[in-house]
Amino acid sequence: MVILLGCSSTEMVDNWKNPEIVIFDANKVLLVGMTQNEEARVEFESKLKKEFDARNVTAVRSIDVFDVAFTNAKRTEKELDNFEQQLLDKDFDAILLTKIVGSENKQPLRKTIAQLYKEGDGFNQDYRRNQDIYYDEEYNQRYKVYQAETSLYCICVDKERSLIWRGNIDLLNPDDIQKTVDDYIQLIVSAMEQQDLIFRKDAVETATGI
Repeated sequence: MVILLGCSSTEMVDNWKNPEIVIFDANKVLLVGMTQNEEARVEFESKLKKEFDARNVTAVRSIDVFDVAFTNAKRTEKELDNFEQQLLDKDFDAILLTKIVGSENKQPLRKTIAQLYKEGDGFNQDYRRNQDIYYDEEYNQRYKVYQAETSLYCICVDKERSLIWRGNIDLLNPDDIQKTVDDYIQLIVSAMEQQDLIFRKDAVETATGI
C-alpha cells in the first residue's frame, strides 16, 4: 500500500503487516525514537504520546525509561533481553520503534521484511543493529537520502516477541524538524488505524463526534 499526503514532508513508500495478525491491541506501549538529535527525539516521542493519550492507550516515552548510559554505548543481546523482561514486568506489551535509516543501494522493503520475519527478527535484533544511531557522530553523514522506519513489536507474555508491522517513510524535508515530526506522526497513526493496529478509527471518530 502506498500512502501519499498532499503538501506533506513525509511519504510512506511501503509497509508490511504480519499476515498472521488481523487485529492487534496493546495496553501499554514503549515509544522509542532513535536519533542523535535530542530535540527531535523529545519532540517526536512527546507528540506521539499525545496521539496515544487521545485514544486512551497508555504509552511511555523512551526518554523517560532509557538513561544516558543506556544509549551512549552498545548494548549486548543479554542486556536487551533483560531490558525486555523488565518491560514485561512493568506490564508493557508492545514497543513502537522509529529510527532514521539510509542507503544508496537499498534492498526492496518487502523482501527485507520478509527475510527478517522468516528469521524471527525482533526488537532486540533491530535495536542492536541500529544502536550506533545514538552515539556515532558520522552516522547521519553517510547517506544523502534520508528514510525512516517505524516498527511495531509485540512483547506479550506467553507469545513470541515478534514484528507486527513495519512502515518505510521518506523524509522529504528533514531540516524542518517540527513539520517533519507532525507529518510523520499523522502518517503512521493513519496507517495503523487503517490496519487495526492498536488504534481504531471508529473509536476516535466517536470520541471526537466526527
